[in-house]
Amino acid sequence: MKKVPFCSLLVPAGLVVPTILAGAFLTLPNTNADDVVDQINITVPESCTVEPVVSHEHTKTVQNNQYYSGIGTTTFKTYCNDNNGYAIYAVGYSNDEVGNTLMKHNSSSSYDFNTGTATSGDTSNWAMQLSAISGTYAPTIHSDTNGAFSSYHVVPSEYTKVVSFASNTDLPATGVNADGSGFTSTYAAWISATQPAGTYIGKVRYQLVHPMTEMPLYPQTTEAGCIRYYPNGGNVEGTMGCQPIAASDTSATLLASNFSRAGYGFAGWSKTYDYSDSTGFLGPQEDITFTAGQYTGSNNGLSLYARWIKSAGNLQGWTGCSTMASGAVTALTDQRDGETYAVAKLADGNCWMIENIRLENTNSDNATGALAQGYGGQFAGLADPEIAWTNNITTANSLYSTDGADDTINIGTSNARYRFPRYNNLNTPANASNRPQNPSSNTFTTDSTTVGMYSYGNYYTWSATIADTTAYSSDNHNTTSICPTGWRIPTGNTSGEFYALNTSVNSGATDTTASKGLRMYPNNFVYSGYVGGGSVYSRGSSGSYWSSTASYSLSAYYLSLLDSSNVNPGTNDSYKYLGRSIRCLVSGT
Repeated sequence: MKKVPFCSLLVPAGLVVPTILAGAFLTLPNTNADDVVDQINITVPESCTVEPVVSHEHTKTVQNNQYYSGIGTTTFKTYCNDNNGYAIYAVGYSNDEVGNTLMKHNSSSSYDFNTGTATSGDTSNWAMQLSAISGTYAPTIHSDTNGAFSSYHVVPSEYTKVVSFASNTDLPATGVNADGSGFTSTYAAWISATQPAGTYIGKVRYQLVHPMTEMPLYPQTTEAGCIRYYPNGGNVEGTMGCQPIAASDTSATLLASNFSRAGYGFAGWSKTYDYSDSTGFLGPQEDITFTAGQYTGSNNGLSLYARWIKSAGNLQGWTGCSTMASGAVTALTDQRDGETYAVAKLADGNCWMIENIRLENTNSDNATGALAQGYGGQFAGLADPEIAWTNNITTANSLYSTDGADDTINIGTSNARYRFPRYNNLNTPANASNRPQNPSSNTFTTDSTTVGMYSYGNYYTWSATIADTTAYSSDNHNTTSICPTGWRIPTGNTSGEFYALNTSVNSGATDTTASKGLRMYPNNFVYSGYVGGGSVYSRGSSGSYWSSTASYSLSAYYLSLLDSSNVNPGTNDSYKYLGRSIRCLVSGT
């Protein structure tokens, strides 16, 4: 930089002349002002297991009129890092049937004998003994109070808690845990003088559940002439009853779930209570076929169990789709309201939420912009299912009628005519044991069955769906929507994602192809109907899902499950002010 010198001026006496200074002044930044924070995030998945170690043989020869104890010894070692603890339950499992406490003869059931006190007498009995190795928790199957655990007790016919501990117990290479998370089991038998010869087998099943408050999954008896739906887990809200089956019926459309479970996604129905038969997974409104009379004979009904998937993380920012196998299912939680949704990698290669969104704005859910994509990052209004669209809309936080009148209704009012409420108007946990007289009606009556409306979720106008506040907008708004951050509304028309999914599921589907493929597991689309003019239509008989693609200023494309034989794969369009269901997806790559 060129240096500018100071200058002096000669002036006549008596004159006052201002001093002029010329120069350069530099301000250098503080070199220590920059600050970089490098953050890493580590996710530790829950992992829980119980390992049996047999230290004494479980096969003994016992003579008639003889008592024998100490038949077999098994030490159970456990590991569980669930910070809410865990528990282990025991139940009789003879003949591989939960609750069966018989000692089964190898050839004749007439020789079987039951569990008892395993002492002398005229009737053969067998019993079990559980002993805590250390620690203060006594297995509750014992009734004695002296802490010696010396007596034998009957094998439980229902799941009985035998061990309960806090988290972070270790599974050692040998021996048992010093903190008492190990325990042992052994058995005894009294054989009467008249007991026939042969081999007898008795079994006890142990199940580890977590958190500590959870209950084991449990099989239910069938009911002739019914498809019976069971909640299958702890802390499940809602009830469902019998779906009647006539002797001449050869098919049925299943009911959508009316069950809710905090922290779990609903992935459909299972024919087995423990999900052991993956070929028996069914969509919530899948069509099933059977032979006439198959489920109407004595004790020949069909029991279906809710299949729950525990949340594996958050929807916002999830990047796990590329590593999922086709058809795999997980569950993720929406940080905005804590609702958990089952997510599957479907036949088109993308990962879809396989439950309808049920997000609503309670005015206390004003989350940060990182959680919501639409309305400039503000959650208020974006999530509200009560937002209707009309030609006079000016703000996302108002309701407008669908008849064109300029009558604004503020959020939170009880005006039912224009509300798009949660769980289809009246379907709250308090009303979960009721059902409409007609699936398309809002009139409820007490009944032993439900139509499973929890799965129907909420209804949203197209403007609420794509976070649009501009009247008559023809924009597609694929970057903003009601979906969690990182997720999007499917595109519509023949080049859209709805069309591609339908084609993948139904092998080259067109508008007239059966919709049952989209209702099958793991796609799980349901007949949720739609809302117009304050009323719900076609609920239980057709489905209606918004795409993000506008057809013109007043209309947008949507997927329609017309009935059991037809589907329109996102190529129909309709007025944007109607309330429809929402599914979100992320790319599979």
